[in-house]
Amino acid sequence: MTKYIHQLSDWPQFRWDQKALAGPLAIIRHRQGRLLGRMESLGFTLQKEAELETLTLEVLKSSEIEGEKLNAAQVRSLIGRRLGIETAGTVAAERDVEGVVEMMLDATQNYAKPLSDERLFAWHAALFPTGRTGMRKITVGAWRNDARGPMRVVSGPVGREKVHYEAPAAPLLEKEMSAFLAWANDREDRTDTVLRAALGHLWLVTIHPFDDGNGRIARAIADWALARSENSPQRFYSMSAQIRHERTDYYDLLEKTQKGTLDVTPWMEWFLACLGRAFDGTEVTLGAVLRKARFWEKQGRVQMNARQRDVINRLLDGFTGKLTTTKWAKLETCSHDTALRDIQGLIEQGLLHKDPSGGRSTSYSLVDA
Repeated sequence: MTKYIHQLSDWPQFRWDQKALAGPLAIIRHRQGRLLGRMESLGFTLQKEAELETLTLEVLKSSEIEGEKLNAAQVRSLIGRRLGIETAGTVAAERDVEGVVEMMLDATQNYAKPLSDERLFAWHAALFPTGRTGMRKITVGAWRNDARGPMRVVSGPVGREKVHYEAPAAPLLEKEMSAFLAWANDREDRTDTVLRAALGHLWLVTIHPFDDGNGRIARAIADWALARSENSPQRFYSMSAQIRHERTDYYDLLEKTQKGTLDVTPWMEWFLACLGRAFDGTEVTLGAVLRKARFWEKQGRVQMNARQRDVINRLLDGFTGKLTTTKWAKLETCSHDTALRDIQGLIEQGLLHKDPSGGRSTSYSLVDA
């Protein structure tokens, strides 16, 4: 019978090789400082744009890891409103989108506040506003009760499932979470806060205290700890986006760690390396923000109406699909003729061009895109 780390006699006395982690941790801390310094040099407006892009990516990718695809426009618009940032168009968000955004913003913007069972319950309730995951009713805003049997992570078809992990039984959760929260809020612990982010993620997802949403909450806790490590609510890199890219390795290492010993050095090494690769991904985000800034710096004096400015901002923010006259009319709630005049005006000013395909499928792109 497989034995999991939470069943070991010395659980949860995690340990790791300090010497093995010293070098990678020093590199991460150096890069963290350089990234924050670079962002500070951009100025307030560009900082906010970069933060908006990063948080949007974090919310989208954390959900994608669990197989859920959220509406990007809803996520971006809602985060923009919550942060007081003007975005292209106002898109009404569905309740599940509101929930995951609220959880992420609470974790990062309120990083100085301690974790508590009530705070985690609020996050969980926000993730599942209907009290269901898919068609299944779940316990929301409380620890799981295992009424349907042990909490297991499984894969494969019904009847031939492969059990990857089995979490502590429900009666143990009060004790388990009490120990976890005491550690998470311990300001006297001298462990580097980046390593605490790695350990907090692993520890929470190993306890698996909720019926669903454990991965997203574990990643939110990691973001909470990383914000503490920087003493800043601003996020300029997305750990979840990188984990999504490395999802197979992520799950494989979690399973191996949870079936191993309490020496979690390999997990900590992977977390630091993944965080470094997340820093690399910041270049893509920053590139998009700077491109938008350069565009408006260059074209800021061009005369255009509110509809034209709104659609251009949408294109700069990563418009999905092709821009057609029909889409323009729908986005701006105007007639087809008005949309065509708007587009023609931007073509004459050299801001838009007609894509090679013509006829009924005529579409348009930014000249500088």
